[in-house]
Amino acid sequence: MIPPDHPRYRSLVARERIAGCARAGVVSLEGIAAHGRGEAFDYLIGERTTESAHVAEKTAAAFLVSAKNPVISVNGNTAALAAGLVRDLQQASGAGVEVNLFHRTEERMNLITRLLEENGVTVMAGKAERLLPLSHDRALCLRHGIFESDVVLVPLEDGDRCQALRSMGKVVITIDLNPLSRTARAASLTIVDELTRALPQITRFCRELPVEQSAKFIRECDNNRFLKSALQEMEANLAHALD
Repeated sequence: MIPPDHPRYRSLVARERIAGCARAGVVSLEGIAAHGRGEAFDYLIGERTTESAHVAEKTAAAFLVSAKNPVISVNGNTAALAAGLVRDLQQASGAGVEVNLFHRTEERMNLITRLLEENGVTVMAGKAERLLPLSHDRALCLRHGIFESDVVLVPLEDGDRCQALRSMGKVVITIDLNPLSRTARAASLTIVDELTRALPQITRFCRELPVEQSAKFIRECDNNRFLKSALQEMEANLAHALD
């Protein structure tokens, strides 16, 4: 048992959750590596929500509540770490939730769907079709879901699908601790924050942000500025650590 007063309690709980879900088949083995990579970047921003990430989370909420057909795309790691938080965001934003996987099997699709539904998420159902311009299984999606969405939140995303969704004219919001990744650079809006810190903030802003402010945040969205701010924060933390 991890004691709550351990200085790295949140991180260790997340690791245990990822490991347990990998054993259960929800998370792929490759997903474990991806989680560790994200943790490394979280160290660099001080394991906290920066001011620029806070603004990005407000902007994400503005896009979601202003969308005609918003969809939250969920993979194994997102389901493992944040199924209940996805439920809260779905309720606050009115977004659909669709499971979409790179390492896709029917068993994993069913396991992840069951985990989400056990946590109160309404998961979109139907026959997936190869509708996205990709050669792998992330091209499979629901016509009434991701394919017809105008705004897609894709936490812990891979870069080629992010680029494909952008090429289709969609607003793509991602949560990615690595501001240098293909996903972060290709997205319409990148939130450089840890998943379980970011989702509750987006949910809160979906509920609280006035309509007139939503338009302002959308109009002023500059993803390069968010990425630059994150890199500057990391650089400052590294410099401080070396003093």
